[in-house]
Amino acid sequence: MLLLVIGLLVFLGIHSVSIVAPGWRAAQIARLGEGPWKGLYSLVSIASFVAMLYGYGMARHAPVMLYAPPVALRHLALLLMLPVFPLLIAAYLPGRIKRVARHPMLLAVILWALAHLIANGSLRDVVLFGGFLLWAIADLVSVSRRKNPRAVPGAPASPVNDVIVVVAGLGFYAFMVLYGHAHWIGVAPVAP
Repeated sequence: MLLLVIGLLVFLGIHSVSIVAPGWRAAQIARLGEGPWKGLYSLVSIASFVAMLYGYGMARHAPVMLYAPPVALRHLALLLMLPVFPLLIAAYLPGRIKRVARHPMLLAVILWALAHLIANGSLRDVVLFGGFLLWAIADLVSVSRRKNPRAVPGAPASPVNDVIVVVAGLGFYAFMVLYGHAHWIGVAPVAP
């Protein structure tokens, strides 16, 4: 569990620099240059993400159950997950969905974390998904208050992007529910 917590804290910490220390971030970019800053940021993000995943996997061997969600909440979790992949893709393919959602990636993280919290009751799940939920809400509040938020790099805005977002997002959702989650995560969201 310790590796999960350390990985999560470092991962969310590096992703919180623009929330808690935007001036420091700007100074580091000015001092190091944008390329080296992004390289260092990426290395820390990848290393902490790997540590977090490995720690989560290790915590499976000694689960501590906090609550047992009823089956109905697992069905609700599947419903909450429906817009997650389209929202994630909409962050990079701007169209009407991105314009209406304003911060589609953060909304996707909030829905993803909430869905997993209501479907899983172990301590490792509460730590991982609860941490992401709190971070995403804090970041959403922070980015909503910024006068000049940073642009997310992506494709040029187009109405066609909304079609791509919905089709690709729902396709990836179906893939994850029917195959990917069981093979990559080790848990089947729906019984075969």
